[in-house]
Amino acid sequence: MPTSDVSSQQLPEHKTLLDILLSDNLITQEQYDDIKVKSASQGVTSASIIESMNIIDEKKLAQEKAKLLGVPFISLETTSFSPQAISLIPKAVVERFSLIPFLYDENAKSLSIAMSNPVDLEALQFVAQKTGLTIKSYAASEAEVKKAISEQYSQEIVGEVGEALAETETYKKTRTVDSKQIGEIIKEAPIAKIVSTILEYAVTSRASDVHIEPQEDRVRVRYRIDGILYDKLSLPKNVQDAVVSRIKILSEMKIDEHRTPQDGRFNFKVSDEEVDLRIAVLPTAHGEKIVMRLLRKTGGIPTLDELGLNGSSLRNLETAMLRPHGIILVCGPTGSGKTTTLYSILAKLNTTRVNIMSLEDPIEYQLPGVNQVAVNPAVGLTFATGLRAFLRQDPNIILVGEIRDKETNELALQAALTGHLVFSTLHTSNAAGALPRLLDLGAENFLLASTMNAIVGQRIVRKICDNCKEEYAPLPQILEEIKKILGPLFPTRADIKLSRGKGCDQCGKSGYLGRVGIFETLPVTPKIASLVLESADSATMEKEAILEGMITMKQDGYLKVLQGKTTVEEVLRVAQE
Repeated sequence: MPTSDVSSQQLPEHKTLLDILLSDNLITQEQYDDIKVKSASQGVTSASIIESMNIIDEKKLAQEKAKLLGVPFISLETTSFSPQAISLIPKAVVERFSLIPFLYDENAKSLSIAMSNPVDLEALQFVAQKTGLTIKSYAASEAEVKKAISEQYSQEIVGEVGEALAETETYKKTRTVDSKQIGEIIKEAPIAKIVSTILEYAVTSRASDVHIEPQEDRVRVRYRIDGILYDKLSLPKNVQDAVVSRIKILSEMKIDEHRTPQDGRFNFKVSDEEVDLRIAVLPTAHGEKIVMRLLRKTGGIPTLDELGLNGSSLRNLETAMLRPHGIILVCGPTGSGKTTTLYSILAKLNTTRVNIMSLEDPIEYQLPGVNQVAVNPAVGLTFATGLRAFLRQDPNIILVGEIRDKETNELALQAALTGHLVFSTLHTSNAAGALPRLLDLGAENFLLASTMNAIVGQRIVRKICDNCKEEYAPLPQILEEIKKILGPLFPTRADIKLSRGKGCDQCGKSGYLGRVGIFETLPVTPKIASLVLESADSATMEKEAILEGMITMKQDGYLKVLQGKTTVEEVLRVAQE
């Protein structure tokens, strides 16, 4: 007989919700007394009074209620949903009882559900009888339950993967797979469908990466959309090997090798859009983790203006690009869009009159008219050996993917000295940090001072979704912070409004759609060059550059906030030192 796990959910007699809120310092003694009086005089529960007063965040209130009821609380924003769990309860039932299933345990024959009212015995008994499973209930805020229902029951990915899983029938009974059979299993339609559904969703949701991560009891699928990872799917453990093998076959890897990391690639087409996928497999404690990087072949290279470079930053970079020789560096951490900026620069400089050569690891986009070479350390083609060979190819412009070591550093300087325009990237947190970093790598300061043209520092922030953008009056302390950072750049008008996204279907309820760069361009002026000769530290160089009119990354970010392109939270997320 199916049961529901409600034995621990008896109401403690001695404590009320008000007592718990008071002991957790969420309300004051005055508010406690006030609510008690209102509750008694109006004949309604204290919870309704608290909700109408709007003094406690809904999620926090749900947490406190869960504590009172002795029920575990779950935040649905960070929960991944199992397609089998979703398929077990129809939409009409979840809407009627304000609950959502999120995890199905095959071995324990149990179903975990999140409820806005976790002690609704009628709902628990109904679901237990309908599914024939043991029900584990969790408390969640009503707003999160509603949002999860609308997302999960409209999301094609969960439904389609659920159907494919039902076809496999593997979650009904665990089957032992012989290594000789694996080739047959992964050709089966359901497994192929699961993989193609995961990839289709990645393309349509504009994801840049897909992570397939084996956990102890399930396989988690996460998507990086606009730079943030979202947990979207949970697969049962027993389809793990078949899904991993299917992806390995597509990317031409060895399917019987499970101990060493492997890399591969393949193309995938959804309607008119073709995507180049770079696959990396890594053995972990619970199986092989797969990360797939999506590189779109359609869409072209954005212009510098489209990237978000404007004003003095763009002018300084364009002036440096027009010089016939020297070095221009683009700096920032991994995933800050350095390669895209370099491609935009090359696309601007790419004419029939110049010979452009690029050395990359790996080649991310094909640029017509540019001679692109991929680094291959296995055969001895490193950045250093490639750069040496480039100098014999009569180039005008050279792009070196990254300056990683002393040898590449010396060769890049040498190339700039002998009349070439050299572009490269460096992993430093800001533009001013690049020069001391190159000195650390063994560059001579007099060579640096004479070859450096400009250094660009950058980050990527998410753009506010235009479809659900709304204006609001910011708090005085936020305006004060913006004013402090911007200084003379702060506008003089009185009624300053900022923008934010309410969240809609187009942006997946996040309030953000697409991304834009925030930049700082440090031109190597005679003053900066003299500081390089003195081997000054990055703080001194940055101070001098600001005196000479450089707009810092954080300032550029706040200017974009005032223009309504992004939010203060986004700028602080990526540019806070």
